Amino acid sequence: MKQFIKQVDVSLASQATLSLPINKRIKGRLRVELDTGEEAGLFLQRGITLRDGDQIATEDGYVVRIIAANESVSTVQCHDPLLLTRIAYHLGNRHVPLQVGDGFVRYQHDHVLDDMVRGLGGQVVSEQAPFEPEAGAYGGSSSHGHHEHGHHHAHAHDHEH
Repeated sequence: MKQFIKQVDVSLASQATLSLPINKRIKGRLRVELDTGEEAGLFLQRGITLRDGDQIATEDGYVVRIIAANESVSTVQCHDPLLLTRIAYHLGNRHVPLQVGDGFVRYQHDHVLDDMVRGLGGQVVSEQAPFEPEAGAYGGSSSHGHHEHGHHHAHAHDHEH
C-alpha cells in the first residue's frame, strides 16, 4: 500500500489521481483508494487542507494529483452583488464553510440554509459539484496558497435561529 507523506510542487508529473470530497481533504491521516482502485494511505502534516490540483507524493517519489470530488452542495447564483453579499453575510454569521466565486456562493447542502437563502430573496440550486471553501482569514499557506488552520477564541455572537 502506497503511503503519501508530503505535498509536492504542482509542476511535477503525476502518475495517478485521487478524488476526495472536502470532508476527506481536510484529514491528514486517512485510508484512501486512488482513482485507479489501488489502496493507499495519507500520512500528511496535520492542519493541511488538500485543494483541487494539489499534489502529494510517497517517500520514493510516486506523485498523485488531488481532484475535488463532486458532492452534495447548494449553489446560490446571483447577478445582484448586494443580495449576494447579504446572503454570504448571513451564511458566514452561521459559521458555514463557504465557497465564494464570481457571481455565486456555494455551501454543503443543507435544506434549512436553503430555506434561509430563499427567505432572503436568493435562488438556490441543489447539485453535485466540487466544494472548495475559503480557507478563512486565519489560513496559512500550502504549496499554492491554500492551507487552513483552525482558530479558537471566545467571543459573543448574536445569531438569529
